[in-house]
Amino acid sequence: MKIDFAPLLLGKDLRSISRSDEVARTVEDQGSFDQLFNLLLRRERLLVMRAADAVEKITLSHPGFLQPHKEQLLILLKSSVHKEFKWHLALLITRVDLDKEELREVWGVLSYWAQNPNESRIVRVNSIQGLFELVQKHPALRVAFENVLKAIEYESVPSLRARIKKLKKAMHL
Repeated sequence: MKIDFAPLLLGKDLRSISRSDEVARTVEDQGSFDQLFNLLLRRERLLVMRAADAVEKITLSHPGFLQPHKEQLLILLKSSVHKEFKWHLALLITRVDLDKEELREVWGVLSYWAQNPNESRIVRVNSIQGLFELVQKHPALRVAFENVLKAIEYESVPSLRARIKKLKKAMHL
């Protein structure tokens, strides 16, 4: 059954998630997830942001839904310009299985976003969280992660400092 999620997610206010919670609750299978995921490829900034929010919520409990979209996620990660989309991508990309080269690329993008003071604070915080998630899957990246944290831990950005403190505690640093 084809579901048109776009009308539920459109709106005018960037500060609103519209009905993304409702959309997330309706997706229960790969087919409906695929239809929702395809909205990430559209041009409407608000639609993409809200679809990404719903995709993120769904993949917390169903990360496997993302795997068929890995190539698209990698392309989006490298080409995304809107901060509202980047902050979702920083978490979503960690929910797919990556080969060695893909992992290197993803690590590079997320490390850059985390350390770039020109990125939004939410993009930076979610990039740090994404790096942490990758370290959980690939413990050999721990030293690289610690180096990223050292590079930014003394910035006077409260949200960054709070996330770093939380992650250091989780890693027993």
